[in-house]
Amino acid sequence: MKVIAFNGSPKAEGNTFHTLKMVTDQLEQEGIQTQIIQVGNKSIRGCTACGQCRENMNEQCVLPGDQVNDWIQQMKQADGILFGSPVYFAAMSGTMKCFMDRAFYVSGVNGGLLRHKVGAAVVAVRRSGGLPAFNQLINFICYAEMLMPSSNYWNVIHGTSPGEVTQDSEGMQVMQMLGKNMAWLMKLVEHGKSTITPPQPEAKTYTNFVR
Repeated sequence: MKVIAFNGSPKAEGNTFHTLKMVTDQLEQEGIQTQIIQVGNKSIRGCTACGQCRENMNEQCVLPGDQVNDWIQQMKQADGILFGSPVYFAAMSGTMKCFMDRAFYVSGVNGGLLRHKVGAAVVAVRRSGGLPAFNQLINFICYAEMLMPSSNYWNVIHGTSPGEVTQDSEGMQVMQMLGKNMAWLMKLVEHGKSTITPPQPEAKTYTNFVR
């Protein structure tokens, strides 16, 4: 089994990276392969709502010049996905938002590429705004019908200078517990495939409130 982790920070080895590493190290101890992909230092355009991914149905975004389509395919092949972001103005980083908007739109209109994969999110913050950013990330996970493990607190850790999150002992425990629970849930899913039939997907019902 494999987990793909996305680092939404422009700093390749900042606190978001160290936070993801706390989780992936635990996953590795449980025999699960991991890979951390750097997103935050890339130039990623936002979704233009052109709808071409819905029309083409080829699992690709039509916007050129970045790695979003490669990352979509890596997520499709992974058993679990981990999303990490720093906190900017009580929200996830802009580059991470652009990536997730496009990736989850493509996934949703192509038969639910991420449906029933195990997904989790973590955020690193200096002081405040961690929970709003965390909630933004898990909104995507819920939308895609992914399976989300929990920890013993919200997945927020505190630090300013790179590596300072390792001084947040409670935050470190949260991330380690998340890794353990994520590994356990992934193993349950893997072992249950042969004995338990998953619910069938349903066509999305849309209701417009302005007539």
